[in-house]
Amino acid sequence: MPLILTLVGIITLVFLVAFVRLDTFISFVIVSLGIGLASGMDVVAVGKSIQTGIGGTLGELVLIIGFGAMLGRLVAESGAARRITDVLIGWFGIRNIRWGLALAGFVIGIPLFYNAGFIIVVPLIFTIAASSRLPLMSVAVPMLSALSVAHGYLPPHPSPSAVAGQLNANIGQTLLYGIIVAIPAIIIAGPLFGKTLVNIKATPNRELFNNRDIPDHQLPGAAISFFVALLPVLLLTTFGPLKNAMPGESPLKTVVTLLAEPYIGMLISVLTAMYALGIRQGQSVKAITKDMEEAVKAIAPILLVIAGAGALKQVFGDSGTSKYIGSLLADAAIPPLLLGWGIAAFIRVCVGSATVAGLTTVGIVLPLLQSQAIKPELMVLAIGSGSLMFSHINDGGFWLFKEYFNLTIGQTIRTWSLMETIVSIVGLLGVLALNLVV
Repeated sequence: MPLILTLVGIITLVFLVAFVRLDTFISFVIVSLGIGLASGMDVVAVGKSIQTGIGGTLGELVLIIGFGAMLGRLVAESGAARRITDVLIGWFGIRNIRWGLALAGFVIGIPLFYNAGFIIVVPLIFTIAASSRLPLMSVAVPMLSALSVAHGYLPPHPSPSAVAGQLNANIGQTLLYGIIVAIPAIIIAGPLFGKTLVNIKATPNRELFNNRDIPDHQLPGAAISFFVALLPVLLLTTFGPLKNAMPGESPLKTVVTLLAEPYIGMLISVLTAMYALGIRQGQSVKAITKDMEEAVKAIAPILLVIAGAGALKQVFGDSGTSKYIGSLLADAAIPPLLLGWGIAAFIRVCVGSATVAGLTTVGIVLPLLQSQAIKPELMVLAIGSGSLMFSHINDGGFWLFKEYFNLTIGQTIRTWSLMETIVSIVGLLGVLALNLVV
C-alpha cells in the first residue's frame, strides 16, 4: 500500500504541475496532505508534519540561497561577469574560443542562478559569435552547458543545496566532488558537442538583448572579478576539510569551524562583493541594497518549491512510507546511485523542473542512506545529474533557449535537449567513477 500511495502521489504531482499548471508549492502541499491522510495519519498530525517539513527544510537553506542570489546579482550588475568572460576569451583566443566560453560559463555559473546567468551571457555569446564569425550554436552550447552543470550539481544553487541539506551531506565536500564531476560533463556537452552543431542556423532577436551596458573602463578589474565570483568555492572547500583536520579545542579551531559554515562563507562573499563590486565602484549602499532586495524577491518562488518538497519528504517519513520503501529498495538489484539518478531523471522528464525532480527524489531515496553505506555527497550529485535529464517542452529553460536563439522546436531538441541529456548521463558516469575511489 505505501508503494502504491507513493506512485499515485508522484503521478498526481506531475499531473497538477505539468497539465493543470497549478502552482508547484500548492501542488506539493495537496499531494502531501493526500498521502498523509491516505496513510492513516489524522488531520492534526498531517498538518504538523507539513509545518515541520517546511521549517526543517528551509532553515539554514534560506541563508545560503538568499546570500547566493545577492552575490549573483552583484556579480552581474557590476559587470564582473562580463569582465571574466572578456579575460577568458582573451586567454584562449578565437581558435579555442569554445573552451574559453565553457570555462567562463562555469565561473559565472557558480554564483549566478541559471535564469539570471542565461540572461547575462546570451548577449556576450551573440557578440562573440558575430565577431569571430563562428556558428552561433557552436559558441552558445559550451557556455550554456557549463551554466546548466553549475545549476544542477553545485551549491549554492537551490536544488543541490536543498538536496544536500536533506541528505545531511557536507556542502563543501559536495561542492568539491561536484567540480570534479562537472569537468568531463562540461567538456563533452560543451565544446565537443558544440562542434557538431555548426549547421544549425540561429537568428536571435536583438531586441531581447537588453543587458546593462557598462563602458569597459568602468568594469571592475579582472583579479577582483574572479576573486569575488570564486570566493564561495574557496571558503567552502578550504575551511570544511581544515576544520576536521584540526585537533582538540582551541580559539583557532572555533574560528575555522565558524568559517566552515556554508552560510558564513556566503555572507562573507556577499560583504566582499558589496565593497569590491559596489562601493569601490562608486555605488551607494542604498543602491546596492536595492539590487540585493530585487535578487531576494526573484528567488521567492524557488524557496516555496523547496518548502513544498520538504513538506512531502516529512510526510513520507512520518507516515512510515519512507521506511517501507527503504526496506524494499535495500534489497533492490539496482545500485543506489543509479536508482537515485533514474528516479530524478523520470520526474524531470515528466515535470520539467530540475528543482522539483531533485527535491521529490530525496524523500524516496533517503532511506537508502540509512540502510546502505553510500556517501550522501555522491547521492546529491547523482540526483542532481538525473534532474537535468532531457529538458523538453514542459521545461521553462527549453523555451528560454528556443526564443532567445529563435529556433524551431526540432532545432531546440537537437541542441538544448541533447546537451542536457549529455550533461545528465556524463554526470552519472562521473559519480559512479568517483564512487570507486572515495
